[in-house]
Amino acid sequence: MTEEWQQSIQKIVEAGELLQGTLSQLRRKDGAAAPKTVVRPVQLKNGLHLQFEYHYSNKVTHDNVKPELAGARIVELLEGDYKQALFKTPTEDLQLLFSKKGKATILSKPPTGTVKASAELQHNRQKNRILAEGTAAPFLVELGIMSKDGAVHAKKQDKYRQINRFLEMVTDVLPSLPADKPLTIVDFGCGKSYLTFALYHLLAVEQKREISIIGLDLKADVIAFCQELADRLHYDKLKFLVGDIADYEELNEADMVVTLHACDTATDAALAKAVKWGASVIMSVPCCQHELFRQVESDALSPILSQGLLKERFSALATDAARGTLLEVLGYKVQMLEFVDPEHTPKNLLIRAVRSGQKGSAEKWEQYERFRSFLHISPSLEHMLADLWPTYSGK
Repeated sequence: MTEEWQQSIQKIVEAGELLQGTLSQLRRKDGAAAPKTVVRPVQLKNGLHLQFEYHYSNKVTHDNVKPELAGARIVELLEGDYKQALFKTPTEDLQLLFSKKGKATILSKPPTGTVKASAELQHNRQKNRILAEGTAAPFLVELGIMSKDGAVHAKKQDKYRQINRFLEMVTDVLPSLPADKPLTIVDFGCGKSYLTFALYHLLAVEQKREISIIGLDLKADVIAFCQELADRLHYDKLKFLVGDIADYEELNEADMVVTLHACDTATDAALAKAVKWGASVIMSVPCCQHELFRQVESDALSPILSQGLLKERFSALATDAARGTLLEVLGYKVQMLEFVDPEHTPKNLLIRAVRSGQKGSAEKWEQYERFRSFLHISPSLEHMLADLWPTYSGK
């Protein structure tokens, strides 16, 4: 027989009145259930769902459930795992309490006002993600990030957020890419190519743009894996090649160049290629920046440079500052952006450069020269593009 509290929950869910539900107070402390579960509506591409957010001591996982199944899920959790719950609706708050013998008591209270986890706000939060939960992207399923029903696996939440953050950054600069011809994109040091596949999915699958993407990496086994996956997904204009950035000479031009975690001066080689190809957009996440660590000198900065860890971090910042300024000298508009949260990876700086169509000023070049002289450095990117400076610096 269905009890009154079960009927109340089913009625709230079926009527679409649930703004937020919080299930807490575990029945058994030695069980596998999350100490707290929060339920709220989310609007996904394939319709309204209720998102179950499981709060463990060291992680949070999510599961999106269709409304017609969500009421039964809540009842099941309360019968098996929790001793109390609070359900917020536009007209009232319902508190559910279970006694030691399992008897349920329902208390009705005035609504607590605007609930931040309302369906409208959750819809806004979800739609900001290029790849929304609840809609399975085939490449994410193949790469083990999503299940076939569009749920993001708990252990892949960080990677999922990283991919979406990258696509947000790309979307911001899409107007800077040519619109009157097929796009050529190169990803140097593509690795397992999560972001390469994401880029192809965004541009070729969702936006139906004519593109050709080339992924380049030194690891033959990784490239073989990526090419096999691209073939299986029928991504016909996505090709993967084994090769070194500095030696790659197969193209004369490219519209966009991506380089993620290319080690040390390999980043400079990729940036130099991008500039010489006339790339409209450059997206670069540097890695393992050792070159200037061996060069930088300054008596004024001795409190920093005398400490190895501080010198390492300062040298990395100085390297990217030099790269950004040199790109500005060459007529690019440069932004330094946070790629992922620092707790996920220390490689959290992304250089986004968009060709402005204007030549850099002599003043910008002089600014770079003062910076270089002060630190006694000689960055590789300057030497790789040596033939361009007389034109762009006004010399």
